[in-house]
Amino acid sequence: MITISTALDIIERETPKLVAERVAIEDSVGRVLAEDVVADTDMPPFDRSQMDGYAVRAADTKDAPAVLRLVGESAAGRGWKGRLKAGEAVRIMTGAPLPAGADAVQKIELTSEADGTVTINEPTAKGRFIVSKGKEVKRGATVLRRGTRISPANISVPAAFGYAKLKVSKRPRVAILATGTEIVPVAKRPKPDQIRNSNSLMLASLCQSAGAETVILPTVGDKLSDLTAAIASAAKTSDLVITTGGVSVGKYDLTKEAVAGLGAEIFFEKVKLKPGKPTVFARVKKAYFFGLPGNPVSAAVTFHLLVRRALMLMQSASAIELPSGFAVIEGEAKGTRERDSYLPATLATDAEGRLLAVPLRWHGSSDFIGFASADALVKIPAGGSLASGEVCEVLFL
Repeated sequence: MITISTALDIIERETPKLVAERVAIEDSVGRVLAEDVVADTDMPPFDRSQMDGYAVRAADTKDAPAVLRLVGESAAGRGWKGRLKAGEAVRIMTGAPLPAGADAVQKIELTSEADGTVTINEPTAKGRFIVSKGKEVKRGATVLRRGTRISPANISVPAAFGYAKLKVSKRPRVAILATGTEIVPVAKRPKPDQIRNSNSLMLASLCQSAGAETVILPTVGDKLSDLTAAIASAAKTSDLVITTGGVSVGKYDLTKEAVAGLGAEIFFEKVKLKPGKPTVFARVKKAYFFGLPGNPVSAAVTFHLLVRRALMLMQSASAIELPSGFAVIEGEAKGTRERDSYLPATLATDAEGRLLAVPLRWHGSSDFIGFASADALVKIPAGGSLASGEVCEVLFL
């Protein structure tokens, strides 16, 4: 049985990086950049007004109120082409280019316009309400780095600099296979000794959120030859195969035997982790393989800690781990003697603005209903415990 840190090192060492491809920018959200995005122009590309108001020479307003002759208008996309002289002003809109000769803007609320003139009621200063050319970024600067994931928040960046297509890492192809005679499809009513296949849908969603393409395979019962054949078939067309169930030591726990029978290179098969100790990581032919526990909370936790890392490594992402931080735990939490524990919690803030982690009341690694409310995982090192009010490390889900 290996430590979590050793398991993470093995995953980082063994996981291959996928090749890159070019996609239309509108199809790039969730993809990982395989190139730097470089500004092809200054931003803004000209001195730009921050306000609706009047472009002026600041010196003309020092003895305000000052009456200036109105000589034109500068609007977004239709800048005024003349040159401002002493005693003149140009009406200007937010985002419009600053006319040549102007060095300040006064906002419209502090002005009044009549009969071809504008009265500037309060003085303005040189540079006021102006974003100068190149203030936000200079041409040639790297604005998004290789390894960054494209998101709704940053997709406007490459768009602003002409990237109609982006070079991104290919999506990992993931096959998900639930094992166990007791597992039935979601649409089927289970018999008294059966349960529906909720794990596969959960894992498919988690893989997709990590940038992968997924396929959910038909469930395989507790027959070694069927399981071996299903894994072998999935490995031919997938970058990663994930199974749930059958990784413990019971009579019908056949997953490790199946992958071993395929000549797999098994990197690890037990991790000092609660929940999720019997997790398997291996290579089957050209595909990589995770055998996750069948209990849904164990499957979720091992995905967040281990599988997600492999998927992000395949895509050459710069951020391969879940975001983490610290919180004050509200309530006691106990770990185990030999394994690091990751316990589900909800997050809140108290009256002082401190981040609180509130452990969930749940009933073990089969309690997927309780786990569904979790915002975070609280880490408890092996042999430790946390008293209410202590600072703890959390992973944000």
